[in-house]
Amino acid sequence: MGFCCLVVEKQNSYLEKHPPKQLPYTTSSICPECLYSLEKVNVIEAFVFEEDGKIWISKSCDRHGYFRDIYWSDATLFRKVMKYWYRSIPLHNPRTVRNRGCPYDCGPCPNHFAQTALGLIDVTNRCNMQCPICFASASNPVIYEPSPEQVLEMLKNLRGNLPGPTAAVQFAGGEPTLSENLIDYVRWSNELGFRHIMVATNGLRFARNPDFLRQLVDVGLKTIYLQFDGVTEKPYLEMRGKDYRDMKDKVLDSARYANLDGVILVPTVAKGVNDDQLGDIIDYAITNRDIVRCINFQPVSITGRIDQNDRDNIRITIPDAIHLIENQTKGGVKVSDWYPVSSMNSVGRALGLLRGEHFFELHSHFACGMATFLFINDDGSYVPITDVIDLDNLLETLEDICNLYADKKTLAGLRSKLKLIGLIRKIKRKSFMKPLISSFLKKGSYSSLRAFMNKVLMLGMMHFQDAWNMDLERAQHCTINYATPDGRIISFCTYNNIHRKTVEERFSTSQLNE
Repeated sequence: MGFCCLVVEKQNSYLEKHPPKQLPYTTSSICPECLYSLEKVNVIEAFVFEEDGKIWISKSCDRHGYFRDIYWSDATLFRKVMKYWYRSIPLHNPRTVRNRGCPYDCGPCPNHFAQTALGLIDVTNRCNMQCPICFASASNPVIYEPSPEQVLEMLKNLRGNLPGPTAAVQFAGGEPTLSENLIDYVRWSNELGFRHIMVATNGLRFARNPDFLRQLVDVGLKTIYLQFDGVTEKPYLEMRGKDYRDMKDKVLDSARYANLDGVILVPTVAKGVNDDQLGDIIDYAITNRDIVRCINFQPVSITGRIDQNDRDNIRITIPDAIHLIENQTKGGVKVSDWYPVSSMNSVGRALGLLRGEHFFELHSHFACGMATFLFINDDGSYVPITDVIDLDNLLETLEDICNLYADKKTLAGLRSKLKLIGLIRKIKRKSFMKPLISSFLKKGSYSSLRAFMNKVLMLGMMHFQDAWNMDLERAQHCTINYATPDGRIISFCTYNNIHRKTVEERFSTSQLNE
């Protein structure tokens, strides 16, 4: 899940932004009590508003009363990210029809306004750990394990998206390494043309059996998405029930043995558990920069019935984590270095137009995630991307390039390339980073993107929604989607909060306690 890209057809339409929202505004949500106590999805009106410098979401259910939760803890940063929300290009071939509306008709229906950047397939809900904070916890007493034939059809379904096939796939669970068919699934993904193939894992099997990881790499695995909660024993004891630090180190050793240089560390961030060591996690990644390419921090999603005070005690939002990182890195990674994932839409569109071919686009909601990049020196010191290039100027220039093509201006290609050359000339620290960035901007190929990623550490921040803070407008612009055996493709947040249990029960093979 991380910072994912989508290959789409050449587009000649304008790159338009949504107008920034005026606070307060209305959206739709669900009642958490209806969901958890009645197992019923009840869509209700919600309000997003500012109070005390923070953004809140509130809603009322006729049966269960008033709810309020933090939505975004920094109103100033919220206004910044709103500026980078682009009008998206929806799927040309939705799989369901609009009947009752979001989130009932997920599949996606014509009211889903984004394409799939990353497709997820749960290959089993069995796990070799019991973690209380897991999206796919063992609260469902059935075994969900799609057959190889079903998994192949799900892969084909993702590749069948129009106007462009899904480029990245992640096998998840449960613990996907428990599937005896995982090697076949990775091989099939490679053969079907997925450019980026990942496995989301706790790492236990890879730590114990590095040859298994090597087999997966040999058939096309590019990345392991590794559960990684911190650098001390406390978060592991509280979130996993055991200190797994040595095991995580062994996973990295296995990756080196398997010649896999694509590891993403995935800390689930909870207040009072591991929010004091985000900077230390960055240092750990830099120490292992030969194979660690990204840290994707995930503020905890709160599942199940829980009162307001308990939610407040563990709730942490994207801005909370970003401010903590600035403090813990002593300003090495500043709040101002972070941009919403949606801001990269102009990069993909412009490079595709310049090359006259398919390229990457991102269509996510502005509040879904943030990212930045660190350029690492040989001695382990680093500079954020904002110290290397003026990102605001970069994004504005790439927007101009997109709209030159949309206007069908004479010599649009030449004029665009001149703009790009001017942009490259403004890169700071030229001896350090100019060749790398200019190669990516000029070539715009997947190989140049990979070369870029191999020289930086990406920091991502993705806050998946729960029933308490659910904004269905975000879900309608979700780019991280689950494929299911019935031919549907469902947004991450609605799947894990609403649809997972019914899908697993419908396609279960047996009871977990059998």
